Amino acid sequence: MEVILTIIFFTIFWAAVAKYGPILLTKEPHDDLVRCIFLLTAVVCWLFWLCCYLAQLNPLLGPKLNGNTIRIIASSWGNPIKEG
Repeated sequence: MEVILTIIFFTIFWAAVAKYGPILLTKEPHDDLVRCIFLLTAVVCWLFWLCCYLAQLNPLLGPKLNGNTIRIIASSWGNPIKEG
């Protein structure tokens, strides 16, 4: 449940940046360009945040190695494992 609330919160935050960001600036001769920049910034930042956040929910795990394979890798890298 908190995952959905977090996604909704940040979606609303970046939507507010896209919608109300240009209003905070004074009237400029290039209003359309400023609106486009705020919109693109908000979309790209939200998408980057979403990808990073979702990637942390299901991290990729490395392969599960047995002890013999670990010893072979360690000795080939110059770090022999001492059993004892």
